[in-house]
Amino acid sequence: MAEYGWALSEKTQAKAREELNECPESCTLAVKAVQEQIETRPDIDFLCTDTSFILRFLRARKFDHFESFKLYARYFEYRRKNPNLFKKFYATEPCIKAALCDGFPCVLPHTDVAGRTIIILFTANWDIHAYGLGSIYRALLLSLEKLITNDEVQVNGFVIIVDWSEFTFKQSTWIQPHILKLMIEGLQDCFPARFTAIHFVNQPWYIEAIFKVMKPFLKEKTKHKIHMIGNNLALLYAHVPQEVLPAELGGDGPPYHMQSWAHQLIGKDENFSFGEKQIYWPDHGCGIKTRSETFPLDNYTTEVKTEEKQSTQLDEEFFLID
Repeated sequence: MAEYGWALSEKTQAKAREELNECPESCTLAVKAVQEQIETRPDIDFLCTDTSFILRFLRARKFDHFESFKLYARYFEYRRKNPNLFKKFYATEPCIKAALCDGFPCVLPHTDVAGRTIIILFTANWDIHAYGLGSIYRALLLSLEKLITNDEVQVNGFVIIVDWSEFTFKQSTWIQPHILKLMIEGLQDCFPARFTAIHFVNQPWYIEAIFKVMKPFLKEKTKHKIHMIGNNLALLYAHVPQEVLPAELGGDGPPYHMQSWAHQLIGKDENFSFGEKQIYWPDHGCGIKTRSETFPLDNYTTEVKTEEKQSTQLDEEFFLID
């Protein structure tokens, strides 16, 4: 392991010690304690056992060895249980790319005063005839995988803002409960990130109705992190300073360029596409065959359809849950 703390600022190191029980003296032993538990789950294919990879799970569970390993195991179990979700899991897959280019998600260039990475979803941008909710989720998951490689992000976590301005009732009819449940399971129980707060702003009544239906699937701790702001943005500014927000949310920053994050996942002329081999084998060559490429491609195509309705239909068939 590299010299401990080399990727963290002094301020973040202090925060990690105070909030996550992380200390240089026991870090290596903590990673080893998780690695030693791998043999207890021979049914799981742990694709990555590197120190830096396991460290993110320890930070997500405040260095509790057993809880960290449970999260580590669920991370790979979730991928085994939902193979279609990770089929062709890279940024230039047509539907993922379309979602990314529409700003799903928007990742602000600057953190808030607590060092948290700010993610915004401008829901009105959803083109329901081009891609489904499943592709938005895939784009979000892929983005989180990229962001969580940063040690500072692992410690400081995320704050998510969902802006429902101009989100229509017609768009809401394309929100499938089984996809929402899949999202809750994946982000709440199976991903090594600290989601410190989720703010809904300008939400219409039909979104609040959907939230009430999904609320029983949320843990109590998660429920307390969700804030229904409505149209009183002053409540949002009490949690996230106005100076770090874009103009669309009444912030002091310029309007957000919806494709700026997509450009970080998709290289110039698409000669780079962030995907599974960067997640699990970042130091290996491009010739490695990823797990996604071994999945059957029934009911799936990588070609962009000229008829919008046909494209959406394929996207939803792709995410049918057994």
